[in-house]
Amino acid sequence: MKINADFEAEGRKLLTLELQADLVVIGGGLAGTCCAIAAAREGLRVILAQDRPVLGGNASSEIRLWILGATSHLGNNNRWARESGIVGEILVENMYRNPEGNALILDTILLEKVKQEQNITLLLNTAVYEVIKSAPDRIGQVNAFCSQNSTLYRFRAPYFCDASGDGIVAFQAGAAFRMGAESKEEFDERFAPSDEYGELLGHSLYFYSKDAGRPVKFVAPDFALKDMSSIVKYRSFDIYDHGCRLWWIEYGGRLDTVHQTEEIKWELWKVIYGVWDYIKNSGNFPEAANLTLEWVGTIPGKRESRRFEGDYMLSQRDVVEQRTHHDAVAYGGWALDLHPADGIFSEKPSCNQWHSKGIYQIPLRCLYSRNISNLWLAGRIISASHVAFGSSRVMATVAYAAQALGPAVALCIREGIGPRQLTQPPWLETYRLRLMETGQYIPGLAYRNPRDVARQAIIRASSELVLDELPADGPWLPLDQAAAQLLPVRPGDRLNLVVPVKSNAATEVTVELRMSSKPFNYTPDVILEQKQIAIGPGESSMKIEFATEADQARYLFVCLMRNEQVAVRTSLMRVTGIVSVLNKFNKSVATSNTQSPPEGIGIDTFEFWCPQRRPLGHNLAMKIKTGMHVFEATNVVNGMSRPTVNPNAWVAAPGDPAPALRLEWEEPKKLKKIVLSWDTDYDHPMESTLLGHPERVMPFCVRNYRITDLAGKLLYTRRGNYQTVDTIRFNEEVATRGIVIELEHPSETTPAALFSVECYQE
Repeated sequence: MKINADFEAEGRKLLTLELQADLVVIGGGLAGTCCAIAAAREGLRVILAQDRPVLGGNASSEIRLWILGATSHLGNNNRWARESGIVGEILVENMYRNPEGNALILDTILLEKVKQEQNITLLLNTAVYEVIKSAPDRIGQVNAFCSQNSTLYRFRAPYFCDASGDGIVAFQAGAAFRMGAESKEEFDERFAPSDEYGELLGHSLYFYSKDAGRPVKFVAPDFALKDMSSIVKYRSFDIYDHGCRLWWIEYGGRLDTVHQTEEIKWELWKVIYGVWDYIKNSGNFPEAANLTLEWVGTIPGKRESRRFEGDYMLSQRDVVEQRTHHDAVAYGGWALDLHPADGIFSEKPSCNQWHSKGIYQIPLRCLYSRNISNLWLAGRIISASHVAFGSSRVMATVAYAAQALGPAVALCIREGIGPRQLTQPPWLETYRLRLMETGQYIPGLAYRNPRDVARQAIIRASSELVLDELPADGPWLPLDQAAAQLLPVRPGDRLNLVVPVKSNAATEVTVELRMSSKPFNYTPDVILEQKQIAIGPGESSMKIEFATEADQARYLFVCLMRNEQVAVRTSLMRVTGIVSVLNKFNKSVATSNTQSPPEGIGIDTFEFWCPQRRPLGHNLAMKIKTGMHVFEATNVVNGMSRPTVNPNAWVAAPGDPAPALRLEWEEPKKLKKIVLSWDTDYDHPMESTLLGHPERVMPFCVRNYRITDLAGKLLYTRRGNYQTVDTIRFNEEVATRGIVIELEHPSETTPAALFSVECYQE
């Protein structure tokens, strides 16, 4: 291209493009990305404007924080709590492609997911700078600028979603917002911080180091922090920690975390290069001689700035008491996690985390502005108090809530209603049915679609697992910590067990039968029975007979309390919905195996009982006299696609050479779509970066299967599956009186399992 341009006295205007959509999403962090994908899959035209060159926000290669949510590093009692839907799809995909946790690979996965959606117009490096209102309570247009192509954009849409982190659109639109902590009295939040602790969480920058294989000298830049005394006084260093393991390098909670971000970034650079100078040149770390800096962040990871008001503000009591909401659409489960405002310069611990006994609901009323009628809120700016924000702010949680907005916007446009109306009948029921159809799990709700003809079928299986034994073929587990086996029971069940043990001497083992005070939780805070069982030296078996009958469907905990002379045999058998736990704690999210908060802050005291990560985490070996009859074929239509109060899956018997599930109807059906939900282990946190994982595919996931009609005609076949949900669409309708789903066991030690089957005729 050749251009010869004459002088123009009036100057020139930039290229300006006017774009129209059904929904404009501002901000391409994980929340904005999931919101945009969800809306596009509803058939909406979506503009996704991101002011950075990559997607993912704090999860991207620019910042490199792992994606986490309710699973909390396996450090709390939230079993099978990993987020599903689009964010779950992303995490499972990242696990398959990127178990090493390379943030650059996650970038490509997020970009690919967005580019696969033809309804999304993705604009990177595009920053919003102006909001134009069409009415006092309505946004008409948003203006943005892309520095890379020197283009101005004018975005118009009936709905906008602010997922920008600082709320650039909501702020300019005039929406009510808050910054800083509420008083203890406003929401009856006794954990609300004092002025001394501070009212804002700061920013963090991370760095990576590597071993160069030879001594490397480091000369610090002039701006590096010289006086390390205050930091060294309150913090200890492990020179091999890097990336987001250094989350505690935090600063800015006393400043304006919106307008002073550049100042905060410079201070964090000073700290990082000062820390590295101290590690390399103080003489206190000779083992760091060969280490060199590989990467230092240039974009701060923000924790907190503005929070915008919806029709409801989530509070501490919603989290701790696990309150139910009539318009619940998502959930959280991270701790109430507040940090001292002085960050790395504080004499206080780097964080103050207090967990709930289980997950909590997030209502739709927190996800739209109470002032601006066409503005949705996503990401860390949703309607929550400062204390509740300490939990709701983490990435998997905000992404999970944001993906609930896709079906919400679609229904509002189709029916000509607004967000507030969507929280009321009859729209709420229609909306949540569609939301669950997309894979969204809402705690306490079962998904039963009236269009799903699988629910009309007679369902039979080639076999059903009756769990009467976890074979004693695994390693011995010393009882230097108390260990427990979670077992699912039905009303009237009693546990009669035989557990192999070995001991260094004659002793007694304390055995407790426990349950959670809420049947949908996994915090064993109620002791039903306690027994003292004498055992001799060497290997033997403990016979454990409990008198308690289960009052309802729930999990019971068979707890073998700590005895350092004793070990219990484990089992290599892994089964969907069956897990063992230890009375231990994860130092990343707790400081003791018992949460013991100070009196008067409104937090519960309870024990942590957490699984071990694979390749550990074996079930406890035992024989179960009456057997567990909870893996029936009909579970596939019970409306639950993860373990809750029971496993909620059909599991075939391990010895079944050809596991098969048969659905048969009285009259032929004309099938257009079948949806299958597999077990990708909702207990696994799947941290997206840095940590690393031993598996690419979850051990419970069925890899290979096929579907036939009743006559054996092949309708569909799949090999190498690793995702949670498989949606099979037929080009032409299949007229049949039934289908047979033939599965292969994932391994010799893990029987085939299937959470749900849905069949649709249109």
